[in-house]
Amino acid sequence: MEKKRVLVVDDERDLCDILLFNIQSKGYEAEAVYSAEDALRRIADGRPYDLLLLDVMMPGMSGFELAERLKGDTATAGIPIIFLTAKDAEGDMLQGFALGADDYVAKPFSVREVLARIRAVLNRTSDSPLQPSSGAGAQLVFDGLLMDAGSKSVTVDGLTVALTRTEYELLRLLLEHSGTVFSRQQLLSRVWPREVVVTERTVDVNIARLRKKLGPYGICLVSRTGFGYSFVRKSISKL
Repeated sequence: MEKKRVLVVDDERDLCDILLFNIQSKGYEAEAVYSAEDALRRIADGRPYDLLLLDVMMPGMSGFELAERLKGDTATAGIPIIFLTAKDAEGDMLQGFALGADDYVAKPFSVREVLARIRAVLNRTSDSPLQPSSGAGAQLVFDGLLMDAGSKSVTVDGLTVALTRTEYELLRLLLEHSGTVFSRQQLLSRVWPREVVVTERTVDVNIARLRKKLGPYGICLVSRTGFGYSFVRKSISKL
């Protein structure tokens, strides 16, 4: 089995050395760069990575800025990101998840905790493609909105939309069970891994981002006050 590849992006070289040693000791391939700009160059060179450990506060481009650029590109939107940062305020955590982070670890942290988060995210993102339980095959379709379970891609009226894994899984769950209302807690338990501790507001942030990305189909993601969210098949105006 091919080893998973992890890229550590942090300007603290000593910390990178510690992380690289421990990550490699668990059987992963790991590399380190010391700026977001260097990370962009590595990724642009076509080097495939299965996970990014990304510091937020770095000279030059911040980790948040790097994540936003990666998640806005269909070629890199699917790379899982775990933020490593000294910031632990709820607002910073929400910003990280809003940008598509898969997890968030505040410094100082134990290496064992980081390794556990890496294992959890990689296990989740290495799952075999999910098939719709409705038996509709490898695709979920509503009008011009199409989800392909095999390629994990989403198109809106023929145009590919760059979704994070979390956004993809939220949409898949809601579209597959159109009309069913899921509470925020149900969405958290079914979309986010158990090892990730997030608040219910994180669901709202991701739904808001998903609505924007779906364009005219965003109105189908309906909020049921006091209950949660559902996907409602509405007549779509594309004028």
